[in-house]
Amino acid sequence: MYGLKIKKGNNAMRTILSCFVLGLSVVLNSAWSAETKKPNIVFILVDDMGYGDLASYNPQSKIRTPNIDSLADAGLRFTDAHSAGPLCHPSRYGLLTGRYSFRTDVSVWRQKALIDSGQATIASVLKSQNYRTAMVGKWHLGFHEDGYENPLPGGPVDVGFDSYFGIRASTDIPPYFYIRGKHAVMPPSNHIEANNSDGWTRIQGAFWRAGGISPDLKLEEVLPRFTNEAIEVIDNHKGEDKPLFLYLAYPAPHTPWLPSEEFAGKSKAGMYGDFMEMVDAMIGRVLTAVQKAGMADDTLVIFSSDNGPTWYDQDVKRFDHDSAAELRGMKGDGWEAGHRMPFIVRWPGKVKPGSSSDQMICFTDVLATFAAISGAELTANAGPDSFNFLPVLLGEQAEDIPVRKTLAVPSGNSAVTLRMGSWKYMPFLGSGGFTKPSRIKPEPNGPTGQLYNLAEDIGETNNLFLERPDIVKQMELELKRIKATEKTRP
Repeated sequence: MYGLKIKKGNNAMRTILSCFVLGLSVVLNSAWSAETKKPNIVFILVDDMGYGDLASYNPQSKIRTPNIDSLADAGLRFTDAHSAGPLCHPSRYGLLTGRYSFRTDVSVWRQKALIDSGQATIASVLKSQNYRTAMVGKWHLGFHEDGYENPLPGGPVDVGFDSYFGIRASTDIPPYFYIRGKHAVMPPSNHIEANNSDGWTRIQGAFWRAGGISPDLKLEEVLPRFTNEAIEVIDNHKGEDKPLFLYLAYPAPHTPWLPSEEFAGKSKAGMYGDFMEMVDAMIGRVLTAVQKAGMADDTLVIFSSDNGPTWYDQDVKRFDHDSAAELRGMKGDGWEAGHRMPFIVRWPGKVKPGSSSDQMICFTDVLATFAAISGAELTANAGPDSFNFLPVLLGEQAEDIPVRKTLAVPSGNSAVTLRMGSWKYMPFLGSGGFTKPSRIKPEPNGPTGQLYNLAEDIGETNNLFLERPDIVKQMELELKRIKATEKTRP
């Protein structure tokens, strides 16, 4: 980048020059954004989709996703992108705030809002740069609840979004009701019984929990309803002078798997594959709306999933489809399949079509990147764990100059895993999440944690904890340092 050649053997000089290059990138990108028309931004986040579900990431996938794959054909695929956690709420917290989710208690989302008043979000940053900001879909970051007949403060419209239509959490977590702005469209005054599907585990298939449901909500209609709402946001924006930011958070293919008749039985991966193909069709409708509105050439589209899939070994054998592809684990796990996600960026005229990047990035990095794109200056406390990857999008940053040197991601049991380059450290034995056993008691003289070199062992099969105590010690100290500090962003 910028003609600099850095010898691998000189680590000190390499670090100095890397920091210089990254600093220079920030300056250049600030000038670029000030002089260039700000793009519309559409961020599409699906729910519980695996790294191996898309043909663009796994040619052996048994699920057809032509609309999502078209984004990869026209844009950039990140192969080492990570959600901020392997579950819904920590993942979304990191995405919205640019802050590691283990820095707050995300478990209280049922009782109160997780995002503090005045805390910077991707929406507030873009709104400060004259963006119209809209959210449609699943929130799962809590409200300050005091009865559903009363306002629901602390949600999207209180953290930077001009408008919101969506649901409180997943479509298997009651109560089920639509929210517009900060009010329930209808309170969840009716009751729905729990449901399961034969031939699947308790948390797969058409699974939902019993609880309150509003008279105007049918679970099978939520996905198309959100698509219609997103299209309405796009259609209403035609002719506007200010740019649009739309955050579309689909609650699918998370359970319940409810493919419509048009898609039932059409995939080769059962109910899950059918539902994923329906999700892809809904995304196709949104992309078509962007095109029809004449916005496609001026719109940056990002696609990703919040965490890994609920897909077991028996499902892989049954359908010959591996939602995790070459990765180990599933949703909730500290292993890679829990949080390494497809992350695709299409930006006509800026991002090279059909390209890919091995840069390690995280959902927390979206905030700093959006700030760079829009020309916003982040305050010292904004996006404390957010690193700008705009130079990677523009092809201005070499692959061997990392966006970030470390990455900390909690597992489902809240223990934090750490990446340093290709090394990955897990301070426990077991998956840390949905894959059994979640935790394993160490044996005498055996390893107490896990250490993998992902450059040589992407499937995390060879635990080097005992062979490389030097790396283990280094990573233990770094993880302790990250937890003790308020931020990792310089």
